[in-house]
Amino acid sequence: MKKVFSILMVALAMTAMVACGDDDTSTTPANTVNGGGNGGGNEGGGGNGGGNDDCVGTATEGLVWVDLGLPSGLLWADRNIGANAPEGYGNYYAWGETAQKCAYDWSTYGFANGGRALFSKYCSDTYYGYEGYTDTLTTLEAADDAAVQAIGSGARTPTREEWAELWEYAASEWTTENGIGGRRITGSNGNSIFLPAAGSRLEAGGADAGDLGGYWSSTLREATPIYAECFFFFPDRQNLTYYYRSGGLPVRAVRTVQDCMGGKTKCTNREYIFAEKSACYESGVKNEMYILL
Repeated sequence: MKKVFSILMVALAMTAMVACGDDDTSTTPANTVNGGGNGGGNEGGGGNGGGNDDCVGTATEGLVWVDLGLPSGLLWADRNIGANAPEGYGNYYAWGETAQKCAYDWSTYGFANGGRALFSKYCSDTYYGYEGYTDTLTTLEAADDAAVQAIGSGARTPTREEWAELWEYAASEWTTENGIGGRRITGSNGNSIFLPAAGSRLEAGGADAGDLGGYWSSTLREATPIYAECFFFFPDRQNLTYYYRSGGLPVRAVRTVQDCMGGKTKCTNREYIFAEKSACYESGVKNEMYILL
């Protein structure tokens, strides 16, 4: 039955979300089209979404952490990993990998074996495990988290629940930023971030850049671990869904105020200011310091 289910899920992937309404919580994998689209090649971090085709990711430049007034107090990065502007597409990662590459399929995926979706890590079902392998890991470990490895010092990939919080407590509107389509996410405090519609990578092609945005969470889809949870959006809708782990999506990092305060946990509110120099300075994350008021 599981083999039949897997075949059906692949078929559904080609038509997923066609009938979804605005702000739908999808139970079918996100739809992409191999090749074509506006985004072929490596969209490696340029301010206008452009980049080169050398298959090598770029460093994140000028990152700023934004307080959106969320109940959790979580701070969201103002740009994708590998982007040098908020509208830049940045790097693309297979789920659980920490480097960009040329092709996104099972033969190149770090946790698959023999070019098939048989996993050696993050596998909750023996059917999908290499030689029956299973483990209890359902969230990316630090070594496998692109945000941790690219930025460090408390930065990480958001969980599915954290994407759900952003969806529930912040307003979302399709707009353009310097000619790049995407969604402006505005918190209750008036602060906002821009999520460019950077498309996706599947096999050797890019898909739907400018029309579709997809972002990884750090959460495995336990029921069918061939997938991981993600946030997808189009001009007319957005939804929490899931996508093949071998596919390439951008990553938008998060962190907490406490991560930048040396482990302090007392926070009266979550206001902060930026300073030229700070104890929170780190390589790749410049000019930031949080001061609790």
